[in-house]
Amino acid sequence: MNLRAALVQLNSGDDPDRNLAVTAELVERAANSGAGLVLTPEITNCVSSDRTHQRAVLHPEDDDPTLAALREQAARLRIWLLIGSLALKSGDADGRLANRSFLIDPDGAVVARYDKIHMFDVTVSSNESYHESDAFRPGNRAVVAQTAFGKVGLSICYDLRFPGLYQALARGGAQILTVPAAFTAVTGAAHWVPLLRARAIETGCYVLAPAQTGRHGLHDGRERRTFGHSLAVSPWGEVLADGGEAVGTFPFEIDLDEVAAARRRIPALIHARDFEGP
Repeated sequence: MNLRAALVQLNSGDDPDRNLAVTAELVERAANSGAGLVLTPEITNCVSSDRTHQRAVLHPEDDDPTLAALREQAARLRIWLLIGSLALKSGDADGRLANRSFLIDPDGAVVARYDKIHMFDVTVSSNESYHESDAFRPGNRAVVAQTAFGKVGLSICYDLRFPGLYQALARGGAQILTVPAAFTAVTGAAHWVPLLRARAIETGCYVLAPAQTGRHGLHDGRERRTFGHSLAVSPWGEVLADGGEAVGTFPFEIDLDEVAAARRRIPALIHARDFEGP
């Protein structure tokens, strides 16, 4: 089955209302160009590490205005929409948030949810460190969703560094893997493209990775920089679309026959064996 799709690349700030206006405009543009599947990046609604600000502007899933508006838009445009992720109040006693991806169908219904499993707790350099688990609680369930065009395996950003997750998604039937991200500029320049191509080659899946880009001006004066380069990769590892550093929409074509073809040529998924040691 052939499908026209589009990646949406954003430069979200910490004002969810402003971010929603930009996101909705780009989703509209993508749909008007013929895309039947549109994908937005990680933390589409709010890029922030300020816990006080997050408590003030974020919502639980049932009350989140970004989710409600994008569901309505998907239904009006009759498209499949991957909301890469939203930062949401989880109701957990410790106050941590959920980093949750949503797959929306052309009726506006949520057909799949996925909470980011792997938390980005790293020291990139002497002046750049992150401890995502302070603000977000990790998920614990891998998700494959059935759609009208095939099976989709969901993931988010730092998950990309854990190939076992993608092997499990592919063995669970996924033909398309989604990797919405807000990759740092430093790690993105070093690792983003090779990791995405590797996940596609290893699984024989399409890998679709909408990303945040550029310098994110935040109300507390802190600055965050993300790598951009939203990427679509074929099951053979070919780059089909690269968003560079610009905010915008980036279309490409999916042919799911290519999944079966790649897996026939290199049937690594069925050759994997259990082993002992080390």
